[in-house]
Amino acid sequence: MGSSSSIKKGSVFFAILVLLLVLMTSNVIAAPGISITDEGITIGSSDNPEEIASSIQLLLILTVLSLLPSILIMMTSFTRVIIVLSFLRNAMGTQQMPPNQVLIGLALFLSLFIMSPVLSDLNEQALQPYTRNEITFDQGLDRANVIMKTFMIDKGSPETLAKFASMAEIERPERLVDLPLKVVIPAFMVSELTKAFLMGFIIYIPFLVIDMVVASTLMSMGMMMLPPIMISLPFKLLLFIMVDGWNLLASTIIDSFK
Repeated sequence: MGSSSSIKKGSVFFAILVLLLVLMTSNVIAAPGISITDEGITIGSSDNPEEIASSIQLLLILTVLSLLPSILIMMTSFTRVIIVLSFLRNAMGTQQMPPNQVLIGLALFLSLFIMSPVLSDLNEQALQPYTRNEITFDQGLDRANVIMKTFMIDKGSPETLAKFASMAEIERPERLVDLPLKVVIPAFMVSELTKAFLMGFIIYIPFLVIDMVVASTLMSMGMMMLPPIMISLPFKLLLFIMVDGWNLLASTIIDSFK
């Protein structure tokens, strides 16, 4: 429950950052005829069709922001990162250290670092042309859709993508980006979970060896009443520090997306 709550807090923080970015860069937010009161969001009447269109686009943007936590989990590198970090904490047996808030924050900013090329493409090819009125709102959404699909297809498993396309009874298109999101997103998530669990298995091995050695040593000394975790934990921490574990783990996670 604590981890789920922390994920929600981190997602809300990420949503606030994106909302501030939209407020600073999009001229849609300044659309007239919109008022926000205790009763909700209302759109006033206007004789200018452009004002009405801008108001509708604002509501669509707010809807996307409300779905941002789900988008963060389903369409970015966040899932793999947070699962690997959770596996590390469990393998070391440090209980709640680092705290959930620290892991969520680290996962968010590692995800931001990994997704920075994608965010740059979204800004240059979709957001900025739209704010300069070079493309329509629908064209901007289509460009953003293609960019996100390209990322998920490149980082996902081709076998998993083909399996989901087969289950959806969709023939292979000429371009993979033409596949619908209902196929690309679950295939990407399953692929991310598979890779995250594989990395977690590799993380567990050295710490498991330490646990086995400590447990065998205690049994040979007749100290069966002493919990092995009390003895093995300092050795796990020492091993992790000696190999510069945090830098090694962060670089490994980032390299896994290249």
